[in-house]
Amino acid sequence: MKISMSKAPRASSKSKAMAVFSRLVRRTAIIVGALALVSCAAPRFPAPPVGPVPAPSATPTLPVPSDSAGSTRPGDSASLQGVLVQGKSRWVPVPWADLPGFEGDNLFEAWNAWLKSCERPGPVFAPLCAEVRRLSIASASEQRAWMMSRLQPYRVESLQGAAEGLLTSYYEPVLKASRRPGNGYSVPLYLAPTSLVARKPWFTRQEIETLPEAQAALRGREIAWLADPIDAMSLHIQGSGRLAINESDGEQRTVRVAFAGSNEQPFRSIVQWLAEQGQGRMSAPWTESVKAWAAQNPQRLPQLLWSNPRYIFFREEKLSELDAAFGPRGAQGVPLTPGRSIAVDRQSIPYGTPVWLASRGAAVDLQKLVIAQDTGSAIVGAVRADYFAGTGFDAGLLASRVNQPLRLWVLWPR
Repeated sequence: MKISMSKAPRASSKSKAMAVFSRLVRRTAIIVGALALVSCAAPRFPAPPVGPVPAPSATPTLPVPSDSAGSTRPGDSASLQGVLVQGKSRWVPVPWADLPGFEGDNLFEAWNAWLKSCERPGPVFAPLCAEVRRLSIASASEQRAWMMSRLQPYRVESLQGAAEGLLTSYYEPVLKASRRPGNGYSVPLYLAPTSLVARKPWFTRQEIETLPEAQAALRGREIAWLADPIDAMSLHIQGSGRLAINESDGEQRTVRVAFAGSNEQPFRSIVQWLAEQGQGRMSAPWTESVKAWAAQNPQRLPQLLWSNPRYIFFREEKLSELDAAFGPRGAQGVPLTPGRSIAVDRQSIPYGTPVWLASRGAAVDLQKLVIAQDTGSAIVGAVRADYFAGTGFDAGLLASRVNQPLRLWVLWPR
C-alpha cells in the first residue's frame, strides 16, 4: 500500500474521513449508554459510615498481627474512626487534656520503670527506647513535651463501652525464714517438682499436704521454712517475696524467692471463703485478720488453707544492692518499680505499654504514669490493674486496702 506524501489531502479524502469519524462517534455513544444502564442495575457497595462509631457488637472482628509476646498490635488493626480494638478492650483516642493530673506528675519517677521496660522492649516501643534513655536526665517539662509529640492517648474501655474498672494492689512481703525446719519453722517453700508440666494441673494444695505421692515428689526440694502458714499463703498470693533467712551456719542474710510455676489449679480467695462462712468482712491488713481468726479456730485452719487449691513454687535469687531498690521481675521479664509498675490483662494492654492511671478511693488517690509490666491470674478484663506498692510492711498495708474504681489511658506511638 502506498502512502501519499502530499502536504494537503484532497477534498474527497476529507469527506471520507468525516464520514468514518461520524460513525465512530455514534458507536461510542451507544456503548457508553449501555454501560450506564448496566451500572444502574448492578448493586453498589455502601459508602463508609459517617457519624458515631457503631456499637462493638456491630463491629466486624478482624485478624491483627501479633508481636513476639503474642499480644495484638492495635497500630496494625482495623481502625473505626480512630477507635482501636485490642483483645478484650477497645481504645478511644482522646486529647491530652483528658488525662487528669497530667501536668502535675513527677514523670522522672516513672522513667525508671520505662527504662526497665526498654531492657526487653516489644516491637512497637523498641524504636522509642533510644529517646527514652536520652530523656532520663531531662526535665519533667521536656519529658512531658516529648510524650505529647510522640504518643497518642487512648481511653481504655471494655468492648461494651464501660470506661471504669477496678484497681487492686500487690506488694513484695519480707518474711523471716530458716534454712532448716525446727524451732517453730515448719511450713516449707518448694522448688518446682520435676514432674510439673506447664499448663497441666498438678496436685491441689490439700493433696500436696496430705498425699504421700505428692510429698515424695517434693522431698528434698525445700528452699526454706516459714513459721506461719498464713504468711506462706500471703507469699503464694503475691507470687514472690524476700526472706530474712537464718542460714545453717548461723549467718543471716536476705534473699528473694520468685515465682517459678504453679500447680495450675484455680485460685480461690481465703478471705472470700471466710465471708461465706459468716465471718464478715476482714479488716486490713488481711493477713493479720486471718491470723486472728486462725488463733480462735485452730481446728479449722486446714479447711481455710485448702479452700484455695492453687499452690505456687519458687526459685531463689540473690539480692544485690541494686536489686533491692526494685521489686521482683514481672511477667515482662524486668524488675518492677514501686509505685510505677502495674499488672494488667495482657489481652487488653501489651507489656511495656506506658499507661495513665487515675483512681480515687479511701486507700489512695492516684493520677500518674505507670508501665504495664506484669500480670496475674485474677487480673482479668479491659479496665483492670494491680498496682505494685513496693516491698515490706508499709507497702503491704497499702496493698491490702486498695480496692477502688479505676480509669486507664494507654499511650501509644503515633
